[in-house]
Amino acid sequence: MEFISDHITLAEATYSPKAIALGYKNTPGAEELKNMKLLATNVYEPLRAGLGNHPLKINSFFRSELLNQAIGGANGSQHVQGQAIDLDGLSCTNANIFHYIKENLVFDKLIWEFGTNKNPDWVHVSYNSNGNRKQILVGTKVKGKTIYKTYSNAK
Repeated sequence: MEFISDHITLAEATYSPKAIALGYKNTPGAEELKNMKLLATNVYEPLRAGLGNHPLKINSFFRSELLNQAIGGANGSQHVQGQAIDLDGLSCTNANIFHYIKENLVFDKLIWEFGTNKNPDWVHVSYNSNGNRKQILVGTKVKGKTIYKTYSNAK
């Protein structure tokens, strides 16, 4: 079993029911794998440790370009470069995940994805070794279209 960090296997980081259903390979290249390891080491592992070393559910990590198109992912998605991960708390709230990252970690983009003002449906976070913007957004649906706005504590 190949690990990309202490607690994430490559199989877990590339798993996608949609890719399996469509018969797509979801295999990162060397550059994407390097980015995945950097994200896991600099964000996932410190996050997990900071939240009591409890497992976090990975909803989406690496996506091939073909898979990203099939699921309607954004053009230029950092998931395709292995620079983004979508997480769910198993023993903590997604709001706890979001706020821990915001207050304690280096990241490129952090998104409160849908949900309510109290808790997002999931948390998107990215890490870019070429520079991290610390951009914080909230994703909402307006008339069926996803809109991203700058996060404010008042939301």
